[in-house]
Amino acid sequence: MAKPLKVDGVWLDRIAELLDELEFGSLNIVVHEGQIVQVERTERKRYELNGTASGRKGGPSRQDLKPRRKAEI
Repeated sequence: MAKPLKVDGVWLDRIAELLDELEFGSLNIVVHEGQIVQVERTERKRYELNGTASGRKGGPSRQDLKPRRKAEI
């Protein structure tokens, strides 16, 4: 049988602070025997190719990232 979750103000403040700083990503809360014991944050950073948008969502295409041959330069 699961124990009731115990959450105090300290954990609520920690979680709120981590969420406030997060733009893209996830927050995983680890509970052991009814108590929060760990918070894991996975953050994603989004960058534009050469400082310009590629014009579509999902980032640059394989063609954009492919190294150019000397003849193409």
